[in-house]
Amino acid sequence: MPTSANLNIMMKAARKAGRSLVKDFREVENLQVSMKGAGDFVSRADIAAENILKEELLGARPTYGWLGEEGGEIAGKDPTRRWIVDPLDGTTNFLHGMPHWAISIALEHKGQIVAGVVFDAAKDEMFYAEKGEGAWLNDSLRLRVSGRHRMVESVFATGLPFGTRPGLPETLQDLARILPATAGVRRFGSAALDLAYVAAGRYEGYWERGLHSWDLAAGMLIVKEAGGLVEPINDGADILEDGEILCANEPVFSQFAKVIRQG
Repeated sequence: MPTSANLNIMMKAARKAGRSLVKDFREVENLQVSMKGAGDFVSRADIAAENILKEELLGARPTYGWLGEEGGEIAGKDPTRRWIVDPLDGTTNFLHGMPHWAISIALEHKGQIVAGVVFDAAKDEMFYAEKGEGAWLNDSLRLRVSGRHRMVESVFATGLPFGTRPGLPETLQDLARILPATAGVRRFGSAALDLAYVAAGRYEGYWERGLHSWDLAAGMLIVKEAGGLVEPINDGADILEDGEILCANEPVFSQFAKVIRQG
């Protein structure tokens, strides 16, 4: 298992923020009678978690930069390193009392993600990886992507645009092509956990567009270190900059990518 000082800092920070979120999550059900009340409460919970993460991560590494969903970007004295953080990936699930959300923390060094943590606090599952050191779950379980070879036996995950978000026509076209060829598609509402589940072999693959770097940074490293293949959907795109990703185990990757890229 990788046990570097930075990774230990990341996991400690994730657990501390996770305790705060779990405590707040228990209160969400009591607020469902008031949509505004619940929404405001979750926003405060999200910001409180980011503040904990900022205090822990920047407190331990004050020269590093910061990129977070709530707090924006902070330039560090060390321009080569920064934290990329989503304090609550799966906010809608959290708001509706569904225990499927996560804290995502990545460390970037010279433009490369070198460490990643995705912590599912509600289920106490800590997915983590360091570049070149493999991917792990909790204290000792080595993660490996699924060994399935056939698309028809494989389950994939994606996100579905909602509200006024763009990309619905493309996603519906993707689904029309991929559903007949697979064992199913899941939409669970947390990109970070979708990636962690690919690494753990729970899904064979995952694709999505319109994401942010903090949704993807930690999870994509965990998939790679678990033996998965990770690429942008469109040739020449940058996953973190353009917010699009396609990943799968090696046996089904080319078939999967061909179906998605037909659009």
